[in-house]
Amino acid sequence: MRYKRVLIKISGEALANEDGKGINNDRLNIVSDQVVKLHKAGIQICIVIGAGNFWRGKYGYNYMKRTTSDYMGMMATTINSLALQDIIESKGVPVRVQAAIEMKQVAEPYIERKAARHLEKGRVVIFACGTGNPYFTTDTAAALRAVETKSEVILLAKNVDGVYNMDPKESKEAKKYSDITYMKVINDKLRVMDATAITLCMENKIPIHVFGLIEKDSIWRVVNGENVGTIIAQ
Repeated sequence: MRYKRVLIKISGEALANEDGKGINNDRLNIVSDQVVKLHKAGIQICIVIGAGNFWRGKYGYNYMKRTTSDYMGMMATTINSLALQDIIESKGVPVRVQAAIEMKQVAEPYIERKAARHLEKGRVVIFACGTGNPYFTTDTAAALRAVETKSEVILLAKNVDGVYNMDPKESKEAKKYSDITYMKVINDKLRVMDATAITLCMENKIPIHVFGLIEKDSIWRVVNGENVGTIIAQ
């Protein structure tokens, strides 16, 4: 296996129905089945989920404070986290959800050492509520948690199958990179992760492996060493 400890970042849209909203059970099963398979192979797994399928901060920018809107997005990540926790545990794998905002009735508070202990004991850890601060995306949360948990890589599962020089949905001339540097992503303003997240990964030398979630066994294939998607590194 290419990696032993991974952080999987899943966009909310990747879990959504065709209209981009809610949670698609088939996609939830795609993720959970592969997480179970990786767990059985001895891989330690952290997960950060976005909330674009329920709420985006920009939705409320015109009529509410940015901070209020961002906190609503953090709550939405908890919905996705609990749904994923439940389906993974139904398949026999122990999971803990840790939230950056205190909500003790449904999730543990995020504690770095406790998260590390869960991983050592073979539990999957899902990090909810982003960083717990407004103005920071779940991309930044994924980079931060990857550093804190000493994950070897961020597996970035998206609706597209890699990093392109332009939006493949808007141009047939878009070309996919097999590998690319952090600085090129930043300089070319490629919409992969936000600049804060990319910079944090660059400073801590954590590679980012971008791939399509709905491709068959995509997460498993990446960890197993297959050339899938795009690798962002030095």
